[in-house]
Amino acid sequence: MNLTQFLLILRARYKIIALTLMLVVGVTLAAVLILPKTYTATTSLVLNYKGTDPVTGQALPSQLMPGYMATQIDIINSKPVALRVVNDLKLAESARYQQQFNEETEGNGDIRDWLANVLASNLIVEPASNSGVISISYKSKDPQFAAALANAFASAYQDTAVQLKIEPSKKATSYFGGQIKLLRDNFETAQRKLSKYQQDHDIDSADNRLDVETARLNDLSSQLVQVQGLAIDATSRLQQAQRNAGSSPDVMSSPVIQSLKGELLAAQTRFADISQRLSTNHPQYKSAKAEVDKLRTNLNQQIGQASASIRSNATIQRQREAEIRAALAAQREKVMNLNLSRDELKLLQNEVDAAQRAYEAASNRYTDTRLQAHSTQSDIAVLNQAVPPLLPTGPNAKLLLLLSFFLGSMLGLGLAIVMEILDRRLRSQRDLLEILNAPVLGVIKREKTSQPRLGFFHPSLQNATTAR
Repeated sequence: MNLTQFLLILRARYKIIALTLMLVVGVTLAAVLILPKTYTATTSLVLNYKGTDPVTGQALPSQLMPGYMATQIDIINSKPVALRVVNDLKLAESARYQQQFNEETEGNGDIRDWLANVLASNLIVEPASNSGVISISYKSKDPQFAAALANAFASAYQDTAVQLKIEPSKKATSYFGGQIKLLRDNFETAQRKLSKYQQDHDIDSADNRLDVETARLNDLSSQLVQVQGLAIDATSRLQQAQRNAGSSPDVMSSPVIQSLKGELLAAQTRFADISQRLSTNHPQYKSAKAEVDKLRTNLNQQIGQASASIRSNATIQRQREAEIRAALAAQREKVMNLNLSRDELKLLQNEVDAAQRAYEAASNRYTDTRLQAHSTQSDIAVLNQAVPPLLPTGPNAKLLLLLSFFLGSMLGLGLAIVMEILDRRLRSQRDLLEILNAPVLGVIKREKTSQPRLGFFHPSLQNATTAR
């Protein structure tokens, strides 16, 4: 089918197309006149975002995001909000709605749930693009009722949003309230353990005491080194004196011994001189010999005393070394015990600090959640309240008539084509070529008469002849 054939069909079937169009437009117009008018009231809400929590002052993540706005829209469309509207407006107590509920459900179910579903079906929630404004619209036959429902949904949404914010805080407050007592008991127990350990070990400040005892240990170590040197030196002198007391520097350095050695040398010189001149029985000889023997005896006694002093000094130095060594060992053990006590004290102090931090953190969190649980501040404010609309928003007569004109035209065209297919007619030379598959020799224009058109199966068309 080409455009010419299509236009010929339209011209032939225009009455059907016009009748169908008029019928559809007429039905639509009647429906527009019959259908009740509906009114739409709209209230606007703005979601204020300050970036900080109103109670704790902590920074909050961005709320004005698509996910957040979608969540708020779902909350407005939720059943709890609709039920709150039903309760706030006391719609379940209305005799009219009770009658409608009984007629539609035969009294089965809860009237509040039924009313919530009915109200939600006429609710329209739309977010503004690139802003934090949400529009809540409600459609109703009564403009006053539409405005009241739009404002009621806005108020119920605000209350529900506050409740959703404080309910988790209430649960957290209850949880932290129970945890605070346990954490306080743990803190007190750790503090008592620390105090008892300090009392048992007589510790005021482990670090200061350890510093003092460490200084004593270092001092004893220095003393031991010094005494060890003195003991080694005394032992060396003792060994030298034992081998040859006369050659010992300690012995020979004594003034008494040096004096006796000088006197002995002088006495020996006199005795040698006398022994050459006098006989052994001479009184001077005996006197000189007795003086020499006496001086030698005194010298040996002094040398013996000096050797004994060296021995005594060596013994004393060895005793001092042993005493300091024992004191050093005892001090070292004391310092080691203090180190262990300090480590144990640090562990106990860490337990106390950890218990204190946990208790303080729980206490601070409990205070924050308790304030949040009692906070009625909302991040949602009414920008524009709904007012009763003056003009109806439905049905849209212009749009419906325009659609009916378009649909009527399409339906008329469809009926015309269907009828043409069911009752095919010859309307042009091309139809003869397609149907009879023969060339057309001439065309006789028919005058307008009241004669009926010849159909494809008309008897006169069956007797037509063609010539090549």
